[in-house]
Amino acid sequence: MASRSRARKRTLPWYLRPFKWLLWFAIGSTAWVLVYAVVPPPVTFTMLADSNGITKDWTSLSAIDRNMIRAAIAAEDGKFCTHNGFDTEAIEDAIERNAKGKRLRGGSTISQQTAKNVFLWQGSGWTRYLRKVPEVWFTFLIETFWSKRRIMEVYLNVAETGIGTYGVEAGARRYFNHGANRLSPAEAARIAAILPLPKKREAISPSGFTRRYGNMIAARIGQVRRDGLDACIYK
Repeated sequence: MASRSRARKRTLPWYLRPFKWLLWFAIGSTAWVLVYAVVPPPVTFTMLADSNGITKDWTSLSAIDRNMIRAAIAAEDGKFCTHNGFDTEAIEDAIERNAKGKRLRGGSTISQQTAKNVFLWQGSGWTRYLRKVPEVWFTFLIETFWSKRRIMEVYLNVAETGIGTYGVEAGARRYFNHGANRLSPAEAARIAAILPLPKKREAISPSGFTRRYGNMIAARIGQVRRDGLDACIYK
């Protein structure tokens, strides 16, 4: 009888159980992030869900041409080196633009995209909004425990760069028949231009918006270099 009484006392009340689950999630997610601070992510949910297979080749950042790093910053996140994971100005601009019914544009930073690509799912519709809360948490974690260099390295290795293709090394070999260690500004810009819609945009002989966007990114690569917008990568 006494043992049953003690067992009841040890049982957590139902209204406290969510806090217990949140605590375990916080501990588990932090451990996950710490492991990936030094270990390359072997696979992501996006890769596992890809019916086209997975072509990837993990490449250290030191073996990726600076043109690609600068192209990513120019295209996706000009404030990468100075923000804490979130660009509030870009988010506000995106909300305002989307509210006016203009071309949909996200305000996600490279850090947010890395958190989403590595730890979460892509999603569409309501599942996309459901993802936002854990995305904020994982973005906070990688900004806390990873260096900016590590965030960029992981991003460039897990981002989808084509149908069944992940990472800029696999993308460079797919489109240009050589590694990511010698990408020209134009080649790097083309890969960066297709990152938002890698299954629909063409890096080879692009046309229309993709071609114009790629040319704009190529022009901005020089600005990233001149203004030192990639300085945090090489500290």
